[in-house]
Amino acid sequence: MASVPSKLYSDDVSLVMVLLDTNPFFWTTSSLPFSQFLSQVLAFLNSILLLNQLNQVVVIATGYNSCDYIYDSSSATNQSSEDGRLPALYSNLLQKLEEFIIRDEKLAKEEPRGKIASSLLSGSLSMALCYIQRVFRSGPLNPQPRILCLQGSPDGPEQYVAVMNAIFSAQRSMVPIDSCYVGAHNSAFLQQASYITGGVYVKPQHLDGLFQYLVTVFAADLHSRNFIQLPRPAGVDFRASGEHTSAC
Repeated sequence: MASVPSKLYSDDVSLVMVLLDTNPFFWTTSSLPFSQFLSQVLAFLNSILLLNQLNQVVVIATGYNSCDYIYDSSSATNQSSEDGRLPALYSNLLQKLEEFIIRDEKLAKEEPRGKIASSLLSGSLSMALCYIQRVFRSGPLNPQPRILCLQGSPDGPEQYVAVMNAIFSAQRSMVPIDSCYVGAHNSAFLQQASYITGGVYVKPQHLDGLFQYLVTVFAADLHSRNFIQLPRPAGVDFRASGEHTSAC
């Protein structure tokens, strides 16, 4: 049973919780530079806000050691740019992102050996769900919430239980988890998250066209998704994290 069965929603208004992977150990090995990735994501977020003036975007940075809120379009401080030149979305988010990356790197004790370390996906999923629950309790009429994971780091087996708990919590709250994975291999965590919650999982084949993937697949509100054909995964990996480890 859903945790909020009597909730009233506005059909075409979206609350998009964006989980942004900032793991430096992944981006230093990726064929897509982080700066290029970020510029395409910012353009996509701006398009979400332009589609409906009531839309809300919240960005959570997912680092190697920590995660934190770095942007909320509903905040009064994000309504206008201080310098009058850059949109508030760009100037405020970039400043908070830089501060977060510096803090996250200071927490690193040593660089992982042998493989790229995972980012703290379980933590950012929990933060997104906590924010959504606060929105649920704010009044009877709220935007349609969804989570969008922009991930590149590999799955972390040690996070399996926490990630699955977050997935089932999202399912009970009727919150879809969309996933755009830009890593070398598919993410079993995100495949399961999107499948179980009714979201969409996409692994772009051409990363230089990431913006087109994001706008085409993830820009539409949940009501509009009933009338468009969205990508369907060829298969979902339902193996637990321990089975992945033993198979490698």
